[in-house]
Amino acid sequence: MLGFLLVFCTCPSEEEAVRLAHALVERRLAACVNILPPIQSTYRWNGSVQTASEYLLLMKTTEERFDALRDAITGMHSYDTPEVMGVPVTEGTEKYLSWVRESV
Repeated sequence: MLGFLLVFCTCPSEEEAVRLAHALVERRLAACVNILPPIQSTYRWNGSVQTASEYLLLMKTTEERFDALRDAITGMHSYDTPEVMGVPVTEGTEKYLSWVRESV
């Protein structure tokens, strides 16, 4: 196992996405955060199907930093239940993964 994660999180606005991205990299919880332009999300919330425009954050981090990253997002996010999902990285270039490890 490599010990790296790609973590997903959605935000309701570009301003919140930028604020979270900057804070997470500043705190060394993520090596890099990509902010994707507005996406359309469809989900069930409070008993009904809803659709919203959101910004998707893709964060690169290590398994060791996930709990702190999750807690930071939960504390700073405007959603009651923010999406914080980590997907294991199974492949990557040695140089990039070394940079991720050194950056968090």
